[in-house]
Amino acid sequence: MALEPLPPSSFPVPQENEPVKRRAVFSSSFASLESHHALSPDEAPVTPRRRRRAHEDSLQLIDNLVNRSVDPMFSDSRLVREQQSKVTVWVNRCVVFLICIVVGVAGSVFVQQLHTDPRKEVRQSLASQLQERTTQIESLTAEVEELRSEVDEQSKSLSGTVKSQTLQQDELVNGQSEVEGEGIVLTLADPIAATQSGSDTASGHIRVVTDLDLQNLVSLLFQNGAEAIAINGNRLGVQTSIRIAGGHILIGTTAVESPYTIEAIGDKDALDEAMSQENQQELYESFAQAGMTFQVRKSNSITLKAAVTSEVSYARRNE
Repeated sequence: MALEPLPPSSFPVPQENEPVKRRAVFSSSFASLESHHALSPDEAPVTPRRRRRAHEDSLQLIDNLVNRSVDPMFSDSRLVREQQSKVTVWVNRCVVFLICIVVGVAGSVFVQQLHTDPRKEVRQSLASQLQERTTQIESLTAEVEELRSEVDEQSKSLSGTVKSQTLQQDELVNGQSEVEGEGIVLTLADPIAATQSGSDTASGHIRVVTDLDLQNLVSLLFQNGAEAIAINGNRLGVQTSIRIAGGHILIGTTAVESPYTIEAIGDKDALDEAMSQENQQELYESFAQAGMTFQVRKSNSITLKAAVTSEVSYARRNE
């Protein structure tokens, strides 16, 4: 029994459909390519293939994809490799290394700018301005006190009499004169966590001392017989306010920080009993839950300066 002949290794292509083969002039191997030829069909090794029953166009397409998947011009371009000198190779490496350094530095600078807080400079500028204004106010307050004492001395020398008892009492009550006497000293401080992490926690979940806390303590002291009160050395007068502005507590126009020391002149025993834990249990529990430090102690001698007062322009005595 005779064997059937094997099918050809490739199918013939009609002349009208035969592709035009040209070598790319712009190829890097065009100039140095000497002579490269593909094997003729007669010299090509014959490999056993599966028997095909029909010569259809679809089979021809599959055969082209399997046996001739690479374009001839692409194959020619890979026959000869361009030889590069060591100098060119090292120059390319140095250029790539420098580019990597520049990109890395630019990326690190960009990331650093993203992590910086743009409001930090504004806060520092406002803090420096506040410090300058506070220093200016303190110097002006000292100057006002000196001028007031000079006016009192000149008034005594001209009239030959001292101030009346009523006027002296009014100045004591209004905080316009320096006073001294026994009393108590209250110390209230922010939680340790707020102190370690900075002032930004005032807007977070950690509770810190607010102006309402100071107002509440001052009201309790006045209700229980305090005659003169000062917070961190700032005397409270008839025109002195306790308020918060920009994350800082202001006594009048002076910014104060934790710990807050409240000095109150009055009956030290009565004030100490009124501000004790037995009588102010809810207040102590509130401060303890927030982690605040609250202390009360007696003092035999407390000296408070005169409060800062402004000129009266619109109020008149009603006679």
